[in-house]
Amino acid sequence: MAGDFDHSVFINCPFDDDYAPILQAIAFCVVCLGFYPRLAPENPDNSVTRLDRILNLVQGSRLGIHDLSRCQVDPASAYARMNMPFELGLDLSCRKFGSGPLASKAILVLEQNRYDTQKALSDISGWDVEPHGGSSQEAIRIVRQWLLAQAGAPKIGATAIEGQYDAFQEWYWEREIASGASEDDIRQYPTIDLVRAMLEWRGAERPIR
Repeated sequence: MAGDFDHSVFINCPFDDDYAPILQAIAFCVVCLGFYPRLAPENPDNSVTRLDRILNLVQGSRLGIHDLSRCQVDPASAYARMNMPFELGLDLSCRKFGSGPLASKAILVLEQNRYDTQKALSDISGWDVEPHGGSSQEAIRIVRQWLLAQAGAPKIGATAIEGQYDAFQEWYWEREIASGASEDDIRQYPTIDLVRAMLEWRGAERPIR
């Protein structure tokens, strides 16, 4: 899955089922615009600690997308999810204190609703944190605009990207069903498998059926 440093995008976000549609839409937008999504689950080597895997991804990606929309306290456990802010801190530190290419890193921070993040992370005040409102379509529009501004992505409209995403999903489901998978099987595939299929689809010159 790895691309070169300038075209690699580290995506730091939840991996639960409820968030999956947004993550998958963001990953597809990244792929559609010619970049490479980098996700922690892409390296299953248990001999390397999770933190070391994340550090490798952060160091190998000029671009970072960090969604802090799931950092509220869970009523069931009374704990907040701190992985996302922690990984944002790693990426920001890499940019702030790194040398050479690392100093050119660009970071996008997402949240559910505007100003949510400032309620718990006041140090981020002054940043342009982008709210997606829980919408996959809005997440695509935000990521597309950011990649245009920060990485010179091709000027493909958000609506065109959404249309390509629909075409990809049709192709992907047809391919998996033809291989013997059931619809329930496909729904249970991890997102990282879907991202690999996105890259295969792009490499196959985007077959549309």
